[in-house]
Amino acid sequence: MKKSLLALTVSGIVISSISTQSYAEGVLDRIKETKLVTIGYRESSVPFSYLGNNQQPVGFTIDLCEQVVKALAKSVNAPSLSVRYVPVNSANRIPLLKNGTIDMECGGTSSSAERLKQVSFSVATFASRPRWLVKTDSNIKTVSDLKGQSIVVTQGSNAVALAFQLNKQQGLNARLQQAKDHSESMMMLTQGRAVAFLEDDILLAAKKADAARPSDFEMLPGGYTVTYYGVMLPKDDAPFKRVVDEELSSLMASGEFKTLYKKWFESPIPPNSINLNVPMSDALSARVAHPSDSVE
Repeated sequence: MKKSLLALTVSGIVISSISTQSYAEGVLDRIKETKLVTIGYRESSVPFSYLGNNQQPVGFTIDLCEQVVKALAKSVNAPSLSVRYVPVNSANRIPLLKNGTIDMECGGTSSSAERLKQVSFSVATFASRPRWLVKTDSNIKTVSDLKGQSIVVTQGSNAVALAFQLNKQQGLNARLQQAKDHSESMMMLTQGRAVAFLEDDILLAAKKADAARPSDFEMLPGGYTVTYYGVMLPKDDAPFKRVVDEELSSLMASGEFKTLYKKWFESPIPPNSINLNVPMSDALSARVAHPSDSVE
């Protein structure tokens, strides 16, 4: 983000000065008064939002949100806005958004009918779907090969409920293990403590690309229902959401969105210069052509 526009501060401290009253008035009102935008970010959600070489937040969603901040400055007639970055995780990101600690969450969070009961989402910025990652030299070639095997999912992930559902509906009788994070899930797969790891395909692609020998791993053919990621926003704040959606839609129309996509999904990225080699999917291309926040 250009220094002339933003003063960047990384902080994990809850901002006690943000009152319930100012939050209720709307995010744009608060930004206009304080000249400050507070962004929630993830510390290890590659390539969406994570800590780069200098321990500052970087990533695809971070780049998008930097452009949104410029639009917010224009919206509140401010020559510049300061930005405070607050680290969030899967457990606290929604509560921190709801209580006004952060104005928006710029991570890698998927929208769903259940989440929309508590928060809102921008127009979709990514499309993913859960898949299975296995070792290339294993005998696991289809989902049916998982019967009676040990599988792993990450605790707190949407994949947990899906794994239980598949285990029951398809009669897999698999031994389901829950790791504390994606790194531990990948380690269990690498060490043979699980024969398959279920997660969103983009997160699996990141783990595969970062492995010592990426060719040791492959995804099983096919996948499950597409989920759409977006910038997570406070619920029922239409003026704020309008600014965010209009800026993201503008980036899509101008082609800058696709340029940023290639930067983070089809080029070497920090800190280890890995290339995820994930071309834009048909599902996301459709949303870029016709921006929408629908979960369908």
